[in-house]
Parts: sequence; C-alpha cells; structure tokens
Amino acid sequence: MHGDAFLKLENVSVAYGRVQALRKVSLDIGGDELVVVLGPTGAGKTTLLRTIAGLETPHEGRIAMGRQDIVRDSPAARDVAIVFQDFSLYPNWTVRANLEFPLRAPGRRLTQDEIDRRVAWAAGILKIEHLLDRRSVRLSGGEMQRVAIGRAIVRRPRIFLMDEPLTNLDAKLREALRVELVCLRRELKTPMLFVTHDQVEALSMGDRVVVLSEGRILQAGTPREIYDRPVSPVVARQIGQPAINLLPVRLADGWWVTASGVPVAPADGAADGEMILGIRPEHISTAGGNHAATVRVVENMGPMKILLADWAGTDVHIIASGGNMGICPGDVIYPKIDANHVLLWPKE
Repeated sequence: MHGDAFLKLENVSVAYGRVQALRKVSLDIGGDELVVVLGPTGAGKTTLLRTIAGLETPHEGRIAMGRQDIVRDSPAARDVAIVFQDFSLYPNWTVRANLEFPLRAPGRRLTQDEIDRRVAWAAGILKIEHLLDRRSVRLSGGEMQRVAIGRAIVRRPRIFLMDEPLTNLDAKLREALRVELVCLRRELKTPMLFVTHDQVEALSMGDRVVVLSEGRILQAGTPREIYDRPVSPVVARQIGQPAINLLPVRLADGWWVTASGVPVAPADGAADGEMILGIRPEHISTAGGNHAATVRVVENMGPMKILLADWAGTDVHIIASGGNMGICPGDVIYPKIDANHVLLWPKE
C-alpha cells in the first residue's frame, strides 16, 4: 500500500441474475498509486470499474472513497473519470468541443475562461494543441485515445478508471502511450485503476498488480512479487512471456521426478506427494543437465531465442542467449533447471 488508502473495497459482490460477476472483492488503492487489474476476458474487470463509478450497484459489500461510504452516491457525486477502449468521442464535434463537454455538465458552473484554461492545460499535457479545431472523425486511433484521456483529465477527477484504453492501438503506439500514462499519473498525483488483459501493460505500468479471475482476486502485490512468487499455477500462467513451464512431479530419492521418470530438480524435502513444478523459461540453461532434449522450434527474438524442446516427456520453453544463439531445430541439448528459481504447488 502506498500511503493511506484513498479507495477501499470490502467484500464487494455483483451478480447479473445467476451470473456472479464479482465475488467478495476486497481492494485498496493509495492516494498516489497506479494499480493494474490483470485478468482474461470475462474475469470481471469492467464490472469492477463500473461498480466503483456507480454504474452498477453491488448486492453486498462496502466501497469507501476518502473514508466516505459511496455505495449510495450517484456517479456524478463520486467524481470519477472512466476512459474506455472504444474512445467514445462525438465524431462530428471538434477536439475542443469534445474536451469542453464534461466541463459544461450541469452543476459544474465554470466560466468560459476557466473552461478555456483547462482545455489548453489538458491539450498541452497530451500534446494535442494542434488538433483542437479538427473534427474527431478526422483523427487517427492514437489521436482519438489522447483526446479521450484528455476528456478525463480536464475534469480533474478524484480517481481515474481506465478500461483497457490502449487495446485498439498498434503495438508501437501502445508502448508510447503506456509510458505517457504513467508519467501523466505521476504528474497529476491522482490515483489510477487500470484494467487490462495484457501482462506487459500490467508489469510495466503498475505500482501494484491485482490478478482477477472469475470475479475473484487471486493475488495482489508488486509486479516483481507476482512474477517471482505467484500463489498458484493460474496466477503464474498469467504473467511471463513465454509462459512458465508447469511440470507434474513427484518426490523420489531426494529429487523431483516427472511422470516419465526424469529427475529435473533436487528436492529440499519441504514438500511431499504429487506437486506441480513451475520454472520460468529464463531459469533453464541449455547445457549441464543429465537428460537429453530435442529442440523442435526456435523463435528468433533479436537478443535471444525462444526454444521449444521435447524434454522429460513434455514440451518446455527455454530462453537461449549469448553463446547459445546458434541452436537450431533438431539439435540435442541437455537442459538444467536453476534450483533457486523452482516454484512448487500442490497438485490440484
């Protein structure tokens, strides 16, 4: 937790008929923190944002913002800003008119001077001053998303809620906007809850990452904690590219042995019975082991290669770099697991 919790959810549940979209979700967000909620489609990410914004009502649980209970507050009274993935601009309006729109909402009572000042400030931060008089329909995808973000920040809300805002952009633009959003949030010192199914966004942007699956929080922690110490194979699979290797193993003569009888890592005796052994591709070396593997596929990633090898009766991914860059499909290697990085979970 960074500082005092600005937003606090306690045991929040939301159901649509018989479908349970959120199940007893508890979460805090600090007043100067960017929290990323990571989960696949259908995990409940958008429902979570809509519930915080007041667009859905939880059937149980409590939501507090700045220590005030807000469950019965209207969306307007909560003073949050949501940015969606589909931009949702008025296509025939100019950029300026789109940015002004939230400032002209009933109850705002801002002077034209103040509106002009805020629009100029937001446009300056997002580098879209040159687009102010252009109609939205004539913008590129990246420009539209900048305007959508501008429309959120111009209000100076208490918290930003971001619903996969970079999903519809090309890879290079997504990378640039990720960095800009992190810098923007720091500059504004406004908390942000950012939901995504993209692990790169989660690891690169979040002060903390919350892993959501089927409406439940499976784990929350720093990106490093989630990557190095995932609490389950389900969490481990959500983070890391290529995905973690998961091998069913059992204890035999002080070693973890695969179903085909190959000892792959020394056991320290802390666990027993059938387990799932997790090892990241970067923690398997291509030489030094006692059992041969055949390389089936090699993906060239520039400074490294990702190998898919048939080893110990299963497929494993291994990252090769430096002197191992010459490995080709069909080569025989002798993989060795780094025992310091082995993860173990009871077999479900």
